[in-house]
Amino acid sequence: MWEYTDKVKEHFLNPRNAGEVENANAIGEVGSMACGDALKLTLQVDDKGTIEDAKFQTFGCASAIASASALTELLKGKSLEEAEKITNQEIADYLGGLPKEKMHCSVLGRQALEAALSNYRGEPQKEQEGEIVCECFGVTDVEIEKAIRENNLSSVEEVTNYTKAGGGCENCHDTIRELIAKVREEEAPAKRPKLSNIQKMRMIEETLEREIRPSLQQDGGDIELIDVIGNRVLVATRGACAVCKASELTLTHLVEKKLRELVWPELVVEEVKE
Repeated sequence: MWEYTDKVKEHFLNPRNAGEVENANAIGEVGSMACGDALKLTLQVDDKGTIEDAKFQTFGCASAIASASALTELLKGKSLEEAEKITNQEIADYLGGLPKEKMHCSVLGRQALEAALSNYRGEPQKEQEGEIVCECFGVTDVEIEKAIRENNLSSVEEVTNYTKAGGGCENCHDTIRELIAKVREEEAPAKRPKLSNIQKMRMIEETLEREIRPSLQQDGGDIELIDVIGNRVLVATRGACAVCKASELTLTHLVEKKLRELVWPELVVEEVKE
């Protein structure tokens, strides 16, 4: 059973801005009911390029409703330039996190926003780009590669969580693995020096100390490096982090992401329960 934050529950039970903006001048529609998720986002943008109103209509689960509700709250009062910078991770963070299996709901919100902004600018509706990889949910290689890049995904399971691709018959799993390898190869530096385990551990410790622990300690939490085995980074959470329901999201979206960026792109952070 998935664990939802109080804010997700609140936005599901009492969604903000449900409905359709009258005389909307920006409309974005994505997804399909056949695939299980559909979202229509309508906006009213004033002459200065500020979003005055935002509403949504959606067909989907509790996370889809909460994500769409959160998106409209994030958009109100924003300039178009500010709206363009909103990511699917910001939508999830606004809700205090989403179960990893439901991150595709925040991605759907980001896609609807992109479609609405294109509609406002009078750009022709884009035809589906790329080749269909997942026949069950109609997900293309372009969508999968984009999700991998934007969210630093490294496994079929993560791709499924963010795009739904691979969540049905599983026939596309090999192709998804190939796309992950392709993106990783493109993003890898031309020449990456090989690190010994001692060097890797030292760099991990320095990154934790400099980039991660200060932000955790501000909220009464902390993290301790227990061991490094190959590319597995074993850590223990301390203080507030040890009892926080969102600790798994913190390890994935803050700790693991930062270590992959600054130390080694294949590192996987695992929590040690003591």
